[in-house]
Amino acid sequence: MTTIYDVAKAANVSPKTVSRVLNGDAPVKSETRDTVERAITRLGYIPSSAARTMRSNRSGLIGLVTGAISLAPQSTEMSGLPELLIVQGIQRRMESTGKTMLISDTGGRSERVPHLIRTFAEHRVEGLIYVASHHQRVVLPTLPPTAKLVLVNCFDDRNTPAVLPHDSEGQRRLVREIVERGHTRVAYLSLSPSLIATTLRIEGYRNALAEAGLAFDPDLIAVGEDSHEDPSSSLMRQNLQRLLSLADPPTVICCGNDRMAMRLYGVLRSSGYEVPQQISVAGYDDYRLIAETLFPSLTTVELPYVAMGERGAERLLSLTERSDSAPGDPDRITGDVVWRDSVVERPRQS
Repeated sequence: MTTIYDVAKAANVSPKTVSRVLNGDAPVKSETRDTVERAITRLGYIPSSAARTMRSNRSGLIGLVTGAISLAPQSTEMSGLPELLIVQGIQRRMESTGKTMLISDTGGRSERVPHLIRTFAEHRVEGLIYVASHHQRVVLPTLPPTAKLVLVNCFDDRNTPAVLPHDSEGQRRLVREIVERGHTRVAYLSLSPSLIATTLRIEGYRNALAEAGLAFDPDLIAVGEDSHEDPSSSLMRQNLQRLLSLADPPTVICCGNDRMAMRLYGVLRSSGYEVPQQISVAGYDDYRLIAETLFPSLTTVELPYVAMGERGAERLLSLTERSDSAPGDPDRITGDVVWRDSVVERPRQS
């Protein structure tokens, strides 16, 4: 194996000069630098990153734990998509920093996460990012005091720096725009009540109604699916029938996500309703493969996964440049309302 001494001999310089060229920590004449770099190329010398890390205490490595790789190809549903887009955002921000990102996939097994994080810490990464599949509370292992960790799409009870989707604000903005287009009976067909996002989005829904001076009607809230893993159209059909049988039925139905909205299109049409002529539909996510290909195209609100990834990378880079861990409230990222054709404007009541 070629060593720094072999390079020094080939370039007719001292090993210390070769080290200066490699590390850029002292001035070297341009002619000497060129000679050393030619010798490095000719001999195929690869510097020891481990040795450099021991000297500088900076490895240049960022560890990323995610389930995006193993989950994304296994399903035509949205499984894995949020994590994959978040990872893309992280990678986009890291590209210009000279850092090397090491990615370890959970294989869909949450019990592997503590081991993967400890392994990265043992290999002296400068920082760690953990990306969760959906907005959730997590419990992660205790890391060394010097370790820098940022959570994306999740949070813990230790005030670890985190980046989250602003679910309540996204829903508030969507419902506000729907009301501004003349709808006063707005139903909400939610994801599983056990999800944090469901609680927050219902909060945003209620806030938008309150701002518009509309009374909250609990009869307009219904569950659209029992769980993320096993959505049930029969449950949706049952609750939809109840909503449409109200004395004053809704004119628009907001769905917990775009996938649910896609199923709702089918249930409504099989029941004889036209979208949006007889009832309007809105989604959540802006999963464009669904939203742009449905007919009519789906009004929805963006879940800003790429922006969340970029912000997570920025938080971590900031942490690695200073000694404190910067605890505090999570950063909440809000997506844009994307207005398409599935919600019609209604005449305003005088």
